[in-house]
Amino acid sequence: MKTLKRPRRLRDNEILREMVRENYLLKENLVYPLFVQEGLGIKKHIESMPGQYRYSVDKLVEECHELIELGMNKIMLFGIPAEKDATGTQASNSEGIIQKAVRELKKTFGEGIYLITDVCLCEYTSHGHCGIIDSKGRIKNDETVATLSEVAVSHAKAGADMVAPSDMMDGRIKYIRGELDKEGYCDVPIMAYSAKYASNYYGPFRDAAKSAPSFGNRKTYQMDPGNIKEAIREVEIDLFEGADIVMVKPALSYLDVVTKIKQISEVPVAAYNVSGEYSMLKLAVENGIMNEEVIEETLLSIKRAGADIIITYFAKEFAMKLK
Repeated sequence: MKTLKRPRRLRDNEILREMVRENYLLKENLVYPLFVQEGLGIKKHIESMPGQYRYSVDKLVEECHELIELGMNKIMLFGIPAEKDATGTQASNSEGIIQKAVRELKKTFGEGIYLITDVCLCEYTSHGHCGIIDSKGRIKNDETVATLSEVAVSHAKAGADMVAPSDMMDGRIKYIRGELDKEGYCDVPIMAYSAKYASNYYGPFRDAAKSAPSFGNRKTYQMDPGNIKEAIREVEIDLFEGADIVMVKPALSYLDVVTKIKQISEVPVAAYNVSGEYSMLKLAVENGIMNEEVIEETLLSIKRAGADIIITYFAKEFAMKLK
C-alpha cells in the first residue's frame, strides 16, 4: 500500500507551527521612515497616509523617544525645506533641515539611534525632479551626481550613520563613495536605491514630502515596471561601485524582483514598502474590508521574498504590537 503523505501533521497546533516556520518577521529587520520640516511644535497629520505625520525637529525628538522605548531605533529621514530653488541648494546646506535634525537626534540619543538619510533633490527643487535640469527640462546626470555627493557628505558631517541615494542617476554610488572616503567618512555605508521603479505607488509620499514633479514625469531616470533584467544590471553596477546595501522599490508589486536580486547580491537586500502600499492597507483595515492581521502578513511576504531589511511605515505599529 502506498504511503499517504500528510503535510498537515506539521500544522496541527500553534507551537508546532512556530517550530517549523521558515520565515519570521522581526522588528530588528524594520526601518521606520519619518518626515521632518522646518518650524517649531509641529506634528501635522499627512491626510493621504493615515497615522503618519510631518514633524518639526523638536517634535521629531519626542517621537524618537517613543520609538526607542518600543525598540524601534532604525530611522530613515526625509527633509522638507522652507525654501526651494531650481538646483536644490538647501539639500547640502549645513543648516538644512536634515542636517539640523540629525545633529539634534544624535545629541539626544547618541548611539542609541541609527539614522539613515535620504539623499535626493526632489524635496528641495522648485520643479520637484530628482536632479538638476537643463533649459529643455532634461535631467543633467553628471552635474546632479556631483551635487548629490555634496549632500551625502553634508549628512555624514552632521552625524548620519548611513546615506541612501534615491535619485537613480548613473554613477552616483561610485562618486558618493569617493567623496565620502576623501572627506574621511569611509565607515559611512551607502544604501543604494538600486532598482527603483517609476511607480504609481509613490503618490502619498509625494504629498507628504511635497515633492511631486511640476512637469513631466520621472520615467527617464526611474525604471520601467516591465523590466527585471534591467534591475539586475542596475544592482550589479551599484555593487561594483561600492554599495553596502541594495534596495528594490516598491516592494509588493516587485516581490519577484526582490527574490531575483537576493539570489545575485553579495550584500544585504532592502525593500521599501512604499506609501501607496501602506495607505491602501491602512484604509482597507480602517474601513473593515480586511482584518489588521493583513499588515503582518504583507510584511512577512516581503521578508519571504528575500528582503533582509524592510523600510515600512508600519514599523512603529508592528513594534507596538510586540511590546
